Amino acid sequence: MAKRDYYEVLGVARSASAEEIKKAYRQQALKWHPDKNPGNKDAEEKFKEAAEAYEVLSDGDKKARYDQYGHAGLGNNGGGGFGAGGMNIEDIFSHFGDIFGDLGFGGFGSSRGRQQQANRGTNLRVKVKLTLEEIVKGTEKKIKVNKYIPCDACHSTGAANGSSYSTCSTCNGRGQVSRVTHTFLGQMQTTSVCPACGGDGKIITQKCTSCYGEGIQQGEEVMKINIPAGVQQGMQLSMSGKGNAARRGGMNGDLLILIEEAEHPDLIRDGNDLVYNLFISIPQATLGDAVEIPTIDGKVKVKVEAGTQSGKILRLRGKGVPDLNGYGKGDLLVRINVWIPRSLSRDEKKILEDLGRSDNFAPAPTAAEKSVFRRMKEMFD
Repeated sequence: MAKRDYYEVLGVARSASAEEIKKAYRQQALKWHPDKNPGNKDAEEKFKEAAEAYEVLSDGDKKARYDQYGHAGLGNNGGGGFGAGGMNIEDIFSHFGDIFGDLGFGGFGSSRGRQQQANRGTNLRVKVKLTLEEIVKGTEKKIKVNKYIPCDACHSTGAANGSSYSTCSTCNGRGQVSRVTHTFLGQMQTTSVCPACGGDGKIITQKCTSCYGEGIQQGEEVMKINIPAGVQQGMQLSMSGKGNAARRGGMNGDLLILIEEAEHPDLIRDGNDLVYNLFISIPQATLGDAVEIPTIDGKVKVKVEAGTQSGKILRLRGKGVPDLNGYGKGDLLVRINVWIPRSLSRDEKKILEDLGRSDNFAPAPTAAEKSVFRRMKEMFD
């Protein structure tokens, strides 16, 4: 099933400000919250969908990529990390705990014992260089990333043997504390991270000797990255949760993949089109010829008509780059360049001088050809 437009999910215009987007998400979260809709799977999916939309539109970088490329610009699953294959309800409460606390209902999740995770791993950024063939066809890359990984010795708890800790007495293991204030509108309850345990809900009594109580350690991971066809130079994909692991079981950061394009020896990319500069001789341009040219799928022959002028464009439809959002493919544009020799023998000069006296060799461009030349001139002015 195709994903809905994120702006449509939150009910905001594309020009909406960050505050308007946040306000719209708060309204959706309140409407579809699981505690207000117990046992309602449809409401739960809408709750996840709203969280996914907000996670993208509240992040400047992700929002820019979504505005330009749609869902395909957000990585392997085309989403922001939430939904059926991404984060669950617990992750959403952890990720956006400040918003739920601001609603004045203790985060809605207190009845379920949900714990706000204050720790979040940092994002990692890697560069992936792709050939034009890989960009046109899409590819899978394996990369080795040096990063923080969960500590195996303590299972990310930071405590020796994974059990040397006690429940925080300040928050009673919730990881957050609530405060009630009285206003002229009545009582208002706010929730914040527990200052005693930093949101962990527990106090370490004996630190792990492998990670010194952090729950993470330096390591490496080999990851598969699926690159969709049609990506562009400078585009950034993301893999949710594949960045640095967080301290003591928090939420992992994201892996950001910056796309670089390797220069092709023959073909030039222009958006979704490819351009090939074909150089032909004066006899070929005058008499016509069948010339072999390179494409992404191998060499093909194109027909050069007799009397072809330099600058003419031959179009091979569908031989370009696929559109990232699935809207067809670009074309291969073959630009004809008539090669003029830089030096001539005495006999060659004599032949050309004789030909130059013929009326057939006097320039006589048609109205259509004059129009083409005029447009080309305007492009360079």
